Amino acid sequence: MGSVREVWVNRKDLRDAKIVEASSCPLEAGQVRVAIDRFGLTANNVSYAVSGDMIGYWKYYPAEGDWGKVPVWGMANVVESRSQEIAVGERLYGFFPMASETLLTVGKVHPDAFMDATPHRQELPALYNQYRRTSGESDFLAGLEVERCLLFPLFITSFVLFDYLEDNDYFGAEQVLIGSVSSKTGFGLAKLLKQAGSRKVIGLTSPGNLSFVSALGCCDQLVAYGQEAEIRADLTTAYVDMSGNGPLTETLHHRLGERMVESCMVGATHWDNRDRGPDLPGAQPTFFFAPAHIGKRDQQWGRGVLFDKASLASAGIAIEIAGKVRVEWIRGAGDTARIWTEMLDNQVSPDRGIMAAISV
Repeated sequence: MGSVREVWVNRKDLRDAKIVEASSCPLEAGQVRVAIDRFGLTANNVSYAVSGDMIGYWKYYPAEGDWGKVPVWGMANVVESRSQEIAVGERLYGFFPMASETLLTVGKVHPDAFMDATPHRQELPALYNQYRRTSGESDFLAGLEVERCLLFPLFITSFVLFDYLEDNDYFGAEQVLIGSVSSKTGFGLAKLLKQAGSRKVIGLTSPGNLSFVSALGCCDQLVAYGQEAEIRADLTTAYVDMSGNGPLTETLHHRLGERMVESCMVGATHWDNRDRGPDLPGAQPTFFFAPAHIGKRDQQWGRGVLFDKASLASAGIAIEIAGKVRVEWIRGAGDTARIWTEMLDNQVSPDRGIMAAISV
């Protein structure tokens, strides 16, 4: 029996991370053991941790006591199988822990994917229970493994947000504000909105990130934090917040008043500065849960249609920004724990794409 190495995070103090090593568990009938050889680490994973109890992200891979396993998007190989349908050697893309390996329970199987059937996961959003079988996918995707780990989960969310705004005719907004537009989900959404050309796109970011976002060419106007007075207050506005910055949300609502017709909370890059005043003017801030909109489209369009559209859009954005985000490899549990803390403290610049690997 081998061993497994994992990075655990204290759910009550996200900066507190530890490395846990244990013996591998034996497989039960229907299970597969997968060796995780790469995964992306982005602000999206910080959002998973911040909203872990509310949405249930901590429940996908439970840990002990106050500890949790932050889920990540990665690639893995099946190294042992007690499933009749998933063979040793298959390569998978999906939702994994920060670990060297994990166990999955094979449920419903499709040529290009299967659903995890672990009992405790069945009450959780199904989107994260799907594992893509790369042998059943196009050769085009096979050449984009790093992009799938690092960018696709974010750009897919960008597309779902774009579709949500389109589906609601932008709630009547004449302009769209994007908080933390330097985040990958933020500039992905900005690019889609800019391509559509139906609304003015305004990106908000820190002064240090202005040049990076400007080079992407995805916004009609860029505004540095602290300069919110530059935003036109006479236009109806939809706000999409990637940062979770409570004081910023408060400032924007008071500036725009009843012209704030939609206020959508998505991410948590400013996870430690979320407090805001009650009873803000305009549309009340609401949390956007992408799987809910995906579920709606699955019913309307058929299972997986929105996901396929989003994946195609994600590939397009990834190819378009090639060279503007440099991929940086982090190897080992210790360095992975370190970069996690740096990400929490916003010390990872938006032009860095962190790929990690933990091995035993």
